[in-house]
Amino acid sequence: MHQLGPSEIGGIVFPCLLLVTRVIDRLRPSSKNACGLRGSKGAPSSGLRLLKVSVKFAQIIFANLFRKKMRLFLTVGSFAVALFLFAFLGVVKMAFTFGAGAAVADRLLVVNRISVFNTLPLSYEEKIRRIPGIQSITHDNWFPGSYQDGKDFFPEFVIDPEQQRQVFPEFTVPENQWQAFLEDRQGAIAGERIAARLHWKIGDRIPIVESMNGTGSWEFNLVGIYHGRRPQDDTTQFWFRWDYYEEKVPQHMKGQVGWYTLRLEDLHDAVRVSKAIDTEFANSGYETRTQTESAFAAEMVKQFGNIQLLLLSVGIVVFFTLLLVSGNTLAIAVRERIGELGIFKAIGFSDFSILLFVLAESLIISLIGGILGLILAAVAVPVLAKTLGNLLPGLTLSPFILLYGLLVAVGVGIAGGLIPGIIAMRMRVIQALRKV
Repeated sequence: MHQLGPSEIGGIVFPCLLLVTRVIDRLRPSSKNACGLRGSKGAPSSGLRLLKVSVKFAQIIFANLFRKKMRLFLTVGSFAVALFLFAFLGVVKMAFTFGAGAAVADRLLVVNRISVFNTLPLSYEEKIRRIPGIQSITHDNWFPGSYQDGKDFFPEFVIDPEQQRQVFPEFTVPENQWQAFLEDRQGAIAGERIAARLHWKIGDRIPIVESMNGTGSWEFNLVGIYHGRRPQDDTTQFWFRWDYYEEKVPQHMKGQVGWYTLRLEDLHDAVRVSKAIDTEFANSGYETRTQTESAFAAEMVKQFGNIQLLLLSVGIVVFFTLLLVSGNTLAIAVRERIGELGIFKAIGFSDFSILLFVLAESLIISLIGGILGLILAAVAVPVLAKTLGNLLPGLTLSPFILLYGLLVAVGVGIAGGLIPGIIAMRMRVIQALRKV
C-alpha cells in the first residue's frame, strides 16, 4: 500500500483552509504580497497572515515536522500523556466535589458533635421537629454490609420510609414500587447505577453480610429502583427499612440513628435553625452539630487532604514540563535549520513570517498531542468509572474539561514556540547564510 509522504499529507489536510483563504482574498482589498514578504504595503493582518503561511507553506511545515520522526513521535507522545493526566486530574477533582454539587441549599444535617460515626437517640426527632422553620425531617443509618464477599462495594443506608421522599424529592421511585417497599419488611430499593452494574432486577433476592456488629447474614427483596432528577444525583445507594434494621441489631444499638436530615421552610433560616438545634441538645449526653448539606460534603472532602492544592500543583508541574519539552524541541529544530531560514529571509520573507512559521509547527505538535491525550482520556474515564464508580460516583469527563484541555494545548504550543520563533526572527541573514 502506498504511504503518504509529508508533502502529500500537507496537501490533503489543508485544501479547505486554502479555499477559505481565497474567499477572504476576494472579500478583502487586493494585496500584492500575500506571503508576508518584506516591505509590502497593505499587508494582511496577523491572523490572516498566519492562515496564509500555514496554508501556502503547509508542505514545508509538514516536511520539517517529519524530518526527525522519532523526535516528533516522542514530543507528540509527551503532549498526549500530559493532556491525559491533565484531564484525569480534572475528572478526579470534580468527583471529589460531586457531593457538594448535589447538595440542596435548604437541607441541614444533624450529626453527633463528637463524630459522624457516633449515633444520636431516635427520641431527638420529635424535639427537632418542634423547632420553628422545619418543613420535614428524616433519619438515616449507615450499614456496614458487604455483598459477594466484599468484592462489590456500594453505600448501604437504613432509611425512614415515611419521610424519605419528603426530604429527598430529587430521588424518584415509581409509586407501585414504593408501595411494595412499604408493604414488604425485607424490601429494598437500589439506585439505577448500582442495579445496572450488578445486573439486578425487580424481584431479586439480595444477600448482604454484616460482620462489624455481629449481625451476620441479611436477606433483602429488591422491590424498587430509584432514579435521580439531576445528572449529579447519586444513584449508587442501597436502601432498606428502619423497622427491619431495628429488629435484627443488638440491644445497645436499638433506638439509635446515624444522623438526621431536615428540610427548611425558608433556606434563609439555616443559621437560626442550626443554632436552635445545637442549643436544644447542649450539655446533653448526645450533643449535636448542625450544618448545611454542602458544608458537610465539603468537610468530608477535606478529610482526604487539600485535594485542590494537590491537583493545582500537579497541573502547574505538567504545564511547565510541557513548556520545557516543546521549547527545547523547537529550539533544536530551529538550530538545525538556521541555513534554510536564512535563505527564506534572503529571498524576501519578513521577520514576522519566520516567527509565524515556527509557531505553526509548535501549534501543530501541541494540538495533535493534546487531541490524542484527550481522546485517550475520553476512552479511559468511562472504564475507570465502572471500576471506581461506587467510591467516586462523579467520575465523568465533562465537555468543560475537554475544552479547557484544548486551550491548555494551544497556550503551551504558542508559549513553547515563541522564544525559538523570536530567536529565528531576529537572526541576521549574513550570519544564517554562513551555516549553509
